Amino acid sequence: MIMESWIQELKFPQLDIPVTVNHVTPVMPFGPIKATHGDTLYLSNLDNMIGARVFTPTIYFFRENISYCKEGVNIVEVFRDALAKVLVPYYPFSGRLRETKSGKMEVFFEPNQGALIVDAKTEMTINDLGDLEVPNPAWCTLIYRFSDEEDYKVVDMPLVIAQVTKFSCGGFSLGLRLCHCLCDGFGAMQFVSAWAATAREGKCFEKKTRLPINFRTTFVAKNMMTPLKFVAGTTITTPKPCWDRECLKPRDPPLVRFPHIEFMRTDDESNLTATLWESKPVQKCYRINEDFQNLLKKQAQLDDGQAFTTFEAMSAHIWRSWVKALDVKPLDYELRLTFSVNARQKLIDPPLKKGFYGNVVCVACATSKVSQLKEGKLSNIAGLVRKARNSVSEEYVRSTIDYIEVDRPTRLEFAGKLTITQWTRFSIYECADFGWGFPVYAGPIDITPTPQVCVILPDGGASVNKSFLVCICLSESAALRFRDNLFELS
Repeated sequence: MIMESWIQELKFPQLDIPVTVNHVTPVMPFGPIKATHGDTLYLSNLDNMIGARVFTPTIYFFRENISYCKEGVNIVEVFRDALAKVLVPYYPFSGRLRETKSGKMEVFFEPNQGALIVDAKTEMTINDLGDLEVPNPAWCTLIYRFSDEEDYKVVDMPLVIAQVTKFSCGGFSLGLRLCHCLCDGFGAMQFVSAWAATAREGKCFEKKTRLPINFRTTFVAKNMMTPLKFVAGTTITTPKPCWDRECLKPRDPPLVRFPHIEFMRTDDESNLTATLWESKPVQKCYRINEDFQNLLKKQAQLDDGQAFTTFEAMSAHIWRSWVKALDVKPLDYELRLTFSVNARQKLIDPPLKKGFYGNVVCVACATSKVSQLKEGKLSNIAGLVRKARNSVSEEYVRSTIDYIEVDRPTRLEFAGKLTITQWTRFSIYECADFGWGFPVYAGPIDITPTPQVCVILPDGGASVNKSFLVCICLSESAALRFRDNLFELS
């Protein structure tokens, strides 16, 4: 059964975006913070997972709907001043990371650290970028990197790096890099939401009727609220940020109760890696509408009527389509599917304090032989996903913390693995109203460096039908097969 009308492949234009950097400015906390020279902060083992030792680049585009030019308001100043205020309650973001003798990271404080804000411009207009629907590697110039910066460097780096790029049409982008060691996706949304609320508070607005969030169009951005003038504002933090990483310390002695196959070192005895890199991977993105999602869940439904969630059914379908597209062999080779589970509600003894913004995600892992994925029922594969998700209990979280304490992984393991990252759980659009309405696009810029990662993104367009985007990297030939498998339900 071919459902091409329910799945739309989205293209992105090949671009060259010349950017001029005007100023690179440190941003210090606006007032006294709860740390002085020489102080350190503990990071949990969940913060120290090897996969968290990265910067997560995201970009937000705002169209030419801004009256700041009439009122003489400098948008870079709005972002900078609000960031300085937010760095008081979120003071750990003004520090730096260093590695201890045990191999763990910690936050330390010295004079003249702070965050970084970059004032940039381009002669292009936002319309020159085409449809802002999916990540585009060409946007990399809108995210600031140091000229001599090494890949995956987090030590001694500013932990918040923000580039505001003004387009000639009056629109602008905010390219943001937050260090994953300090926050997971939910924590990042909490930080960005506080920053945005503080920026809005720092301006005087004529309030207008808010339209439903789904209608994220230029009309909304133009009409939600009109800035009148820039005034001094106060810091808005709801909820109040909580550090408290000590509540996630390992047990003494550590007690590892699970095998944690998500971290297991395995030799790639399949043709998977060679097939993935047979030619340069390319990014492919598909919009999946609600009709297809419902049909997929119906196909996955068990004989007893038990239903699967959209994520469970979709993950199973993506995993199966990916394996078929790559024609993985041998058939008895065991593959892994990993994905993050928000463990906040799992922690009961003691519960996390409100406002905790650290890493509280555990990696769930489903396993299956190649033959079972190629030939098995969708319901059986979805059942593996559900079993992996349900396995993340409070004890599993504690066991993960202890596992990392005992056997600290020093590299990411990709052998026989596909990782699905779900961004639809994050309020990435809703939290980013800095005073000019919701962005027209919010999300990652490029997924091509990670060909064994599939990203599920919210659809930022006028998405009345609850569609979402599936983005994945494959060679051109494998991508064609993946598309055919994705479109087809038996």
